[in-house]
Amino acid sequence: MRRVSCARVLPLALLLVTLAAVPADAGAGGAGADGAGVGAGVSAAGTVDAVRGEAARAVRAHETARARVDRLRAADALPTKIKSAERRRKKIRADLWDMLWAAGRATGDPVAVNKSGRGGKCAFQSRSKKKGKSKAKTSASAKTPKAPKTPKAKGTDKATAEKKAGATARSWTAPTRDYWLSAGYAASGARWAHRHTGQDFAVRTGTPVYAVGPGTVRATTCGDGFGNQVVVRHPDGYFTQYAHLSRIDVRAGKRVEAGQRLGLSGATGNVTGPHLHFEVRITPYLGSSVPPLPWLRRKDVRVVR
Repeated sequence: MRRVSCARVLPLALLLVTLAAVPADAGAGGAGADGAGVGAGVSAAGTVDAVRGEAARAVRAHETARARVDRLRAADALPTKIKSAERRRKKIRADLWDMLWAAGRATGDPVAVNKSGRGGKCAFQSRSKKKGKSKAKTSASAKTPKAPKTPKAKGTDKATAEKKAGATARSWTAPTRDYWLSAGYAASGARWAHRHTGQDFAVRTGTPVYAVGPGTVRATTCGDGFGNQVVVRHPDGYFTQYAHLSRIDVRAGKRVEAGQRLGLSGATGNVTGPHLHFEVRITPYLGSSVPPLPWLRRKDVRVVR
């Protein structure tokens, strides 16, 4: 658990007082979930805008600091310069994390309160089906003798395995297939209390949803405006969110690879129709999102419009 720094006491107090009256699906420091009511909890528009603005400024500062670190590394700068720039980036991220974690706890955001999803009635894939399949495989293998292994040259297996492992670690992909892009990042309209925080992929209910890259499942939750959702942490420190799922196929803490199925698309939560809501965040919490398509392009993923 992270502790809130003293430098954040005043802004954080303001945030908690303000957001106490804001529904969880309206968001903290960002846009509400799809279909959230217009103006929900924004009677004190000036105060809410100030809180939202603080989170937005922190996000921009983080991305500027991250770009600086990348430039220094590309220019083969002195290690001391890179470390200094990286410390600044991490400090900005830690402060934003503290603020949004506290806001999430205050507003009942399930990612901050119940990241395992066990406290709700999330639509997880049935484990009994998995057990049944494994038993069937075991009995079948017991009856059928295994074919003898073909001998291979020493060193070939290891080299091939390392090559495959390296390709898996480097590969990134789009979060779903057979889609068309609907609402984009920062879009405004009658469906959201504020601006849209992610990219929507319009797909039919039941379409497989994949992890865009390797990482660890941070949260699998349900019950708020995002419906059934999965949040994955990646090696670069960013998080990706997959929302409005009809079913979740993974659990919090599970390691996943690029292209591994996380669940099936759906229309849970506040939506006007079936689609995948995809976000890229600096922290696991709403209010720290960055433009997802440019982020995917940095991973050599080309999303077709």
